[in-house]
Amino acid sequence: MVDREVALGATQRAGRNVSMSDVAAAAGVSQQTVSRVVNGAPNVSEKTRAMVLEAMRELGFRPNYAGRSLRGGCYRAVGLCAYDVTQVGNLTMLDGILAAACAQGCAVTMVEMDERSAFSLEDASRRMAALPVDAMIIGMSRMAPDFETFDPQPGMNTVIVTMCAHPRVTTVDSDHYGCSKLVMDHLFEYGHEQIRFVGGPAFSIDSKFREAGWRDALASRRIEPVAPLRGDWTADSGYEVGRALAADRTMTAVYAANDQMAVGVIAALREAGRRVPEDVSVVGIDDSLRSMIPHVELTTVRFDLRERGRLVFEHAMGSVDAPIEAVRIPGELVRRSTVAPRP
Repeated sequence: MVDREVALGATQRAGRNVSMSDVAAAAGVSQQTVSRVVNGAPNVSEKTRAMVLEAMRELGFRPNYAGRSLRGGCYRAVGLCAYDVTQVGNLTMLDGILAAACAQGCAVTMVEMDERSAFSLEDASRRMAALPVDAMIIGMSRMAPDFETFDPQPGMNTVIVTMCAHPRVTTVDSDHYGCSKLVMDHLFEYGHEQIRFVGGPAFSIDSKFREAGWRDALASRRIEPVAPLRGDWTADSGYEVGRALAADRTMTAVYAANDQMAVGVIAALREAGRRVPEDVSVVGIDDSLRSMIPHVELTTVRFDLRERGRLVFEHAMGSVDAPIEAVRIPGELVRRSTVAPRP
Protein backbone atom coordinates (compact mmCIF):
# COMPACT_ATOMS: atom_id res chain seq x y z
CA MET A 1 0.00 0.00 0.00
CA VAL A 2 1.24 3.49 -0.81
CA ASP A 3 1.73 5.64 2.30
CA ARG A 4 -1.19 8.10 2.62
CA GLU A 5 0.98 10.96 3.82
CA VAL A 6 3.21 10.48 0.77
CA ALA A 7 0.14 10.53 -1.51
CA LEU A 8 -1.26 13.66 0.11
CA GLY A 9 2.11 15.39 0.05
CA ALA A 10 2.56 14.65 -3.65
CA THR A 11 -0.87 16.06 -4.42
CA GLN A 12 -0.25 19.22 -2.41
CA ARG A 13 3.16 19.78 -4.09
CA ALA A 14 1.52 19.42 -7.48
CA GLY A 15 -0.96 22.14 -6.53
CA ARG A 16 -4.01 20.25 -7.74
CA ASN A 17 -7.24 18.78 -6.38
CA VAL A 18 -7.29 15.24 -5.02
CA SER A 19 -8.17 12.76 -7.77
CA MET A 20 -9.47 9.19 -7.81
CA SER A 21 -5.97 7.98 -8.66
CA ASP A 22 -4.66 9.67 -5.48
CA VAL A 23 -7.33 7.89 -3.43
CA ALA A 24 -6.55 4.61 -5.16
CA ALA A 25 -2.85 5.01 -4.37
CA ALA A 26 -3.53 5.87 -0.72
CA ALA A 27 -5.95 2.97 -0.25
CA GLY A 28 -3.86 0.49 -2.22
CA VAL A 29 -6.65 -0.37 -4.64
CA SER A 30 -7.40 0.22 -8.30
CA GLN A 31 -8.97 3.43 -9.59
CA GLN A 32 -11.88 1.31 -10.80
CA THR A 33 -12.52 0.17 -7.23
CA VAL A 34 -12.56 3.79 -6.04
CA SER A 35 -15.05 4.59 -8.81
CA ARG A 36 -17.29 1.75 -7.65
CA VAL A 37 -17.26 3.06 -4.09
CA VAL A 38 -18.00 6.63 -5.22
CA ASN A 39 -20.93 5.45 -7.33
CA GLY A 40 -22.32 3.15 -4.64
CA ALA A 41 -21.80 -0.03 -6.64
CA PRO A 42 -22.54 -3.23 -4.67
CA ASN A 43 -19.60 -5.34 -5.94
CA VAL A 44 -17.08 -4.06 -3.38
CA SER A 45 -16.31 -5.81 -0.09
CA GLU A 46 -17.13 -3.91 3.09
CA LYS A 47 -13.49 -4.01 4.16
CA THR A 48 -12.32 -2.48 0.86
CA ARG A 49 -15.15 0.08 0.90
CA ALA A 50 -14.14 1.17 4.41
CA MET A 51 -10.49 1.56 3.31
CA VAL A 52 -11.46 3.68 0.31
CA LEU A 53 -13.83 5.88 2.32
CA GLU A 54 -11.14 6.43 4.96
CA ALA A 55 -8.62 7.43 2.28
CA MET A 56 -11.20 9.82 0.78
CA ARG A 57 -11.72 11.45 4.17
CA GLU A 58 -8.01 11.77 4.93
CA LEU A 59 -7.18 13.22 1.51
CA GLY A 60 -10.25 15.46 1.36
CA PHE A 61 -11.46 13.90 -1.88
CA ARG A 62 -14.71 15.20 -3.39
CA PRO A 63 -16.34 13.32 -6.29
CA ASN A 64 -16.47 15.19 -9.59
CA TYR A 65 -20.19 15.12 -10.32
CA ALA A 66 -19.80 16.77 -13.70
CA GLY A 67 -17.46 13.96 -14.70
CA ARG A 68 -19.81 11.39 -13.24
CA SER A 69 -22.64 12.84 -15.33
CA LEU A 70 -20.57 12.52 -18.49
CA ARG A 71 -19.87 8.88 -17.71
CA GLY A 72 -23.25 7.86 -16.33
CA GLY A 73 -25.52 10.22 -18.20
CA CYS A 74 -27.15 11.77 -15.11
CA TYR A 75 -26.48 13.87 -12.01
CA ARG A 76 -29.14 12.19 -9.82
CA ALA A 77 -30.47 15.65 -8.98
CA VAL A 78 -33.67 17.55 -9.63
CA GLY A 79 -33.99 21.32 -9.89
CA LEU A 80 -36.78 23.20 -8.08
CA CYS A 81 -37.79 26.74 -8.97
CA ALA A 82 -40.34 28.32 -6.61
CA TYR A 83 -41.63 31.54 -5.08
CA ASP A 84 -41.42 32.14 -1.31
CA VAL A 85 -40.67 28.76 0.24
CA THR A 86 -41.63 30.15 3.68
CA GLN A 87 -45.32 29.82 2.77
CA VAL A 88 -46.91 26.81 4.45
CA GLY A 89 -47.86 25.08 1.20
CA ASN A 90 -44.47 25.50 -0.46
CA LEU A 91 -42.57 24.52 2.68
CA THR A 92 -44.54 21.31 3.18
CA MET A 93 -44.30 20.42 -0.51
CA LEU A 94 -40.52 20.98 -0.33
CA ASP A 95 -40.40 18.56 2.60
CA GLY A 96 -42.12 15.95 0.44
CA ILE A 97 -39.75 16.56 -2.48
CA LEU A 98 -36.70 16.26 -0.21
CA ALA A 99 -38.00 13.06 1.39
CA ALA A 100 -38.65 11.49 -2.02
CA ALA A 101 -35.23 12.59 -3.29
CA CYS A 102 -33.49 11.18 -0.21
CA ALA A 103 -35.29 7.84 -0.62
CA GLN A 104 -33.90 7.56 -4.15
CA GLY A 105 -30.41 8.84 -3.33
CA CYS A 106 -30.96 12.09 -5.23
CA ALA A 107 -30.25 15.72 -4.48
CA VAL A 108 -32.41 18.83 -4.89
CA THR A 109 -31.04 22.09 -6.31
CA MET A 110 -33.34 25.01 -5.59
CA VAL A 111 -33.68 28.46 -7.12
CA GLU A 112 -36.07 30.85 -5.37
CA MET A 113 -37.68 33.39 -7.68
CA ASP A 114 -37.97 37.03 -6.62
CA GLU A 115 -41.66 37.98 -6.43
CA ARG A 116 -40.77 41.52 -7.49
CA SER A 117 -39.20 40.45 -10.78
CA ALA A 118 -40.90 39.44 -14.02
CA PHE A 119 -41.48 35.69 -14.23
CA SER A 120 -41.63 33.44 -17.26
CA LEU A 121 -41.43 29.68 -17.60
CA GLU A 122 -38.81 30.09 -20.31
CA ASP A 123 -36.53 32.08 -17.96
CA ALA A 124 -37.00 29.60 -15.12
CA SER A 125 -36.39 26.66 -17.47
CA ARG A 126 -33.23 28.24 -18.89
CA ARG A 127 -31.82 28.91 -15.43
CA MET A 128 -32.48 25.34 -14.34
CA ALA A 129 -31.05 23.81 -17.51
CA ALA A 130 -27.72 25.52 -16.81
CA LEU A 131 -27.43 23.69 -13.46
CA PRO A 132 -26.29 20.09 -12.82
CA VAL A 133 -29.81 18.60 -12.72
CA ASP A 134 -31.59 15.82 -14.61
CA ALA A 135 -35.12 17.24 -14.38
CA MET A 136 -36.88 20.35 -13.19
CA ILE A 137 -39.90 21.31 -11.11
CA ILE A 138 -41.37 24.81 -11.52
CA GLY A 139 -43.82 26.13 -8.94
CA MET A 140 -46.28 28.46 -10.67
CA SER A 141 -48.31 30.26 -8.00
CA ARG A 142 -49.14 33.02 -10.49
CA MET A 143 -49.87 32.76 -14.19
CA ALA A 144 -46.75 32.99 -16.36
CA PRO A 145 -47.27 35.13 -19.49
CA ASP A 146 -45.73 32.39 -21.65
CA PHE A 147 -47.68 29.48 -20.15
CA GLU A 148 -49.52 28.56 -23.35
CA THR A 149 -46.45 28.83 -25.61
CA PHE A 150 -43.89 27.29 -23.25
CA ASP A 151 -41.85 24.35 -24.56
CA PRO A 152 -39.81 22.29 -22.07
CA GLN A 153 -36.08 21.80 -22.51
CA PRO A 154 -35.42 18.90 -24.94
CA GLY A 155 -34.60 15.64 -23.18
CA MET A 156 -35.23 17.07 -19.70
CA ASN A 157 -38.36 16.15 -17.77
CA THR A 158 -40.26 19.22 -16.59
CA VAL A 159 -43.16 19.34 -14.13
CA ILE A 160 -45.13 22.50 -13.36
CA VAL A 161 -46.92 22.74 -10.02
CA THR A 162 -50.23 24.32 -11.03
CA MET A 163 -53.92 23.59 -11.50
CA CYS A 164 -53.70 24.74 -15.12
CA ALA A 165 -53.33 21.87 -17.59
CA HIS A 166 -50.56 22.22 -20.19
CA PRO A 167 -50.42 20.45 -23.57
CA ARG A 168 -46.68 19.65 -23.45
CA VAL A 169 -45.81 19.48 -19.75
CA THR A 170 -47.14 17.36 -16.90
CA THR A 171 -48.77 19.46 -14.17
CA VAL A 172 -49.34 18.35 -10.57
CA ASP A 173 -51.30 20.16 -7.88
CA SER A 174 -53.85 19.88 -5.11
CA ASP A 175 -57.42 20.12 -6.41
CA HIS A 176 -58.15 23.78 -5.70
CA TYR A 177 -61.44 23.61 -7.60
CA GLY A 178 -62.66 20.36 -6.07
CA CYS A 179 -62.01 21.61 -2.53
CA SER A 180 -64.71 24.25 -3.08
CA LYS A 181 -67.25 21.54 -3.85
CA LEU A 182 -66.41 19.90 -0.51
CA VAL A 183 -66.88 23.22 1.32
CA MET A 184 -70.06 24.26 -0.48
CA ASP A 185 -71.75 20.85 -0.23
CA HIS A 186 -71.03 20.92 3.51
CA LEU A 187 -72.56 24.39 3.91
CA PHE A 188 -75.54 23.49 1.71
CA GLU A 189 -76.07 20.43 3.91
CA TYR A 190 -76.58 22.81 6.85
CA GLY A 191 -79.05 24.93 4.91
CA HIS A 192 -76.77 27.86 3.99
CA GLU A 193 -77.35 29.74 0.74
CA GLN A 194 -75.97 33.24 1.32
CA ILE A 195 -72.33 32.19 1.39
CA ARG A 196 -69.65 34.87 0.97
CA PHE A 197 -66.21 34.16 -0.45
CA VAL A 198 -62.96 35.70 0.80
CA GLY A 199 -60.32 35.29 -1.88
CA GLY A 200 -56.55 35.58 -1.84
CA PRO A 201 -54.51 37.98 -4.00
CA ALA A 202 -55.89 38.57 -7.49
CA PHE A 203 -52.76 37.03 -9.08
CA SER A 204 -53.12 33.73 -7.18
CA ILE A 205 -54.05 30.77 -9.39
CA ASP A 206 -55.13 28.74 -6.34
CA SER A 207 -57.53 31.47 -5.23
CA LYS A 208 -59.00 31.77 -8.73
CA PHE A 209 -59.82 28.07 -8.90
CA ARG A 210 -61.31 28.10 -5.39
CA GLU A 211 -63.44 31.10 -6.35
CA ALA A 212 -64.55 29.36 -9.56
CA GLY A 213 -65.67 26.35 -7.51
CA TRP A 214 -67.64 28.65 -5.16
CA ARG A 215 -69.36 30.42 -8.08
CA ASP A 216 -70.24 27.18 -9.85
CA ALA A 217 -71.67 25.66 -6.67
CA LEU A 218 -73.94 28.69 -6.19
CA ALA A 219 -74.92 28.65 -9.87
CA SER A 220 -75.91 24.98 -9.60
CA ARG A 221 -78.56 26.12 -7.08
CA ARG A 222 -79.47 29.28 -8.98
CA ILE A 223 -78.08 31.49 -6.21
CA GLU A 224 -76.66 34.83 -7.33
CA PRO A 225 -73.16 35.34 -5.88
CA VAL A 226 -72.25 38.54 -4.04
CA ALA A 227 -68.93 40.01 -5.20
CA PRO A 228 -66.12 38.42 -3.18
CA LEU A 229 -63.74 40.38 -0.97
CA ARG A 230 -59.98 39.78 -1.07
CA GLY A 231 -57.15 39.45 1.40
CA ASP A 232 -53.46 38.64 1.04
CA TRP A 233 -53.51 35.21 2.75
CA THR A 234 -52.69 36.71 6.19
CA ALA A 235 -54.91 36.65 9.29
CA ASP A 236 -54.72 40.46 9.48
CA SER A 237 -56.17 40.79 5.98
CA GLY A 238 -58.92 38.33 6.93
CA TYR A 239 -59.68 40.46 9.98
CA GLU A 240 -60.10 43.58 7.82
CA VAL A 241 -62.41 41.69 5.45
CA GLY A 242 -64.32 40.32 8.44
CA ARG A 243 -64.98 43.83 9.73
CA ALA A 244 -66.63 44.66 6.41
CA LEU A 245 -68.60 41.40 6.35
CA ALA A 246 -69.91 41.92 9.89
CA ALA A 247 -72.35 44.54 8.58
CA ASP A 248 -73.83 42.09 6.04
CA ARG A 249 -76.90 40.77 7.83
CA THR A 250 -78.08 38.63 4.91
CA MET A 251 -75.11 36.28 4.87
CA THR A 252 -75.08 33.16 7.02
CA ALA A 253 -71.73 31.64 6.04
CA VAL A 254 -68.22 32.65 4.91
CA TYR A 255 -65.87 30.55 2.81
CA ALA A 256 -62.31 31.87 3.15
CA ALA A 257 -59.67 30.73 0.67
CA ASN A 258 -57.21 29.80 3.42
CA ASP A 259 -57.19 29.15 7.16
CA GLN A 260 -55.24 32.25 8.17
CA MET A 261 -57.80 34.57 6.59
CA ALA A 262 -60.60 32.46 8.05
CA VAL A 263 -59.40 32.95 11.63
CA GLY A 264 -59.06 36.69 10.95
CA VAL A 265 -62.66 36.76 9.71
CA ILE A 266 -63.84 34.91 12.83
CA ALA A 267 -62.05 37.35 15.14
CA ALA A 268 -63.63 40.35 13.42
CA LEU A 269 -67.13 38.83 13.39
CA ARG A 270 -67.00 37.98 17.08
CA GLU A 271 -65.63 41.41 17.90
CA ALA A 272 -68.64 42.91 16.10
CA GLY A 273 -71.05 40.75 18.10
CA ARG A 274 -71.71 38.13 15.39
CA ARG A 275 -71.49 34.66 16.91
CA VAL A 276 -69.56 31.90 15.13
CA PRO A 277 -71.07 29.45 14.29
CA GLU A 278 -74.50 30.32 15.76
CA ASP A 279 -74.98 33.42 13.57
CA VAL A 280 -72.36 32.89 10.87
CA SER A 281 -70.55 29.68 9.88
CA VAL A 282 -66.97 29.94 8.64
CA VAL A 283 -64.85 27.47 6.65
CA GLY A 284 -61.19 27.73 5.57
CA ILE A 285 -58.81 25.79 3.36
CA ASP A 286 -55.50 23.95 3.98
CA ASP A 287 -55.70 22.85 7.68
CA SER A 288 -52.42 24.64 8.36
CA LEU A 289 -53.14 25.73 11.96
CA ARG A 290 -52.77 22.39 13.78
CA SER A 291 -49.10 22.94 14.57
CA MET A 292 -49.54 26.65 15.37
CA ILE A 293 -52.45 26.98 17.79
CA PRO A 294 -54.02 24.60 20.33
CA HIS A 295 -57.55 23.24 20.04
CA VAL A 296 -58.19 24.28 16.45
CA GLU A 297 -61.93 24.89 15.98
CA LEU A 298 -61.96 25.78 12.29
CA THR A 299 -63.74 23.55 9.79
CA THR A 300 -61.46 23.30 6.76
CA VAL A 301 -60.18 21.18 3.86
CA ARG A 302 -56.91 19.33 4.37
CA PHE A 303 -54.45 18.78 1.54
CA ASP A 304 -51.63 16.24 1.78
CA LEU A 305 -48.93 18.63 0.63
CA ARG A 306 -46.13 16.23 1.48
CA GLU A 307 -47.73 13.69 -0.86
CA ARG A 308 -47.95 16.39 -3.50
CA GLY A 309 -44.19 16.90 -3.17
CA ARG A 310 -43.58 13.16 -3.55
CA LEU A 311 -45.72 12.93 -6.68
CA VAL A 312 -44.09 16.02 -8.18
CA PHE A 313 -40.64 14.47 -7.66
CA GLU A 314 -41.65 11.08 -9.08
CA HIS A 315 -43.11 12.62 -12.22
CA ALA A 316 -40.03 14.83 -12.65
CA MET A 317 -37.60 11.92 -12.31
CA GLY A 318 -39.68 9.52 -14.41
CA SER A 319 -39.18 8.65 -18.04
CA VAL A 320 -38.96 11.53 -20.51
CA ASP A 321 -41.26 9.47 -22.74
CA ALA A 322 -44.02 9.25 -20.13
CA PRO A 323 -47.42 10.60 -21.27
CA ILE A 324 -48.34 14.18 -20.37
CA GLU A 325 -50.72 14.25 -17.39
CA ALA A 326 -52.70 16.72 -15.32
CA VAL A 327 -52.53 15.21 -11.82
CA ARG A 328 -54.99 16.63 -9.27
CA ILE A 329 -54.83 15.50 -5.64
CA PRO A 330 -58.20 15.68 -3.83
CA GLY A 331 -58.56 17.29 -0.42
CA GLU A 332 -60.37 15.98 2.67
CA LEU A 333 -63.08 17.89 4.52
CA VAL A 334 -62.22 18.28 8.22
CA ARG A 335 -65.41 18.91 10.21
CA ARG A 336 -64.88 20.94 13.36
CA SER A 337 -67.01 23.47 15.28
CA THR A 338 -67.25 26.59 13.07
CA VAL A 339 -70.19 25.31 11.02
CA ALA A 340 -73.74 25.08 12.34
CA PRO A 341 -77.23 24.97 10.79
CA ARG A 342 -78.40 28.19 9.16
CA PRO A 343 -80.07 30.39 11.79
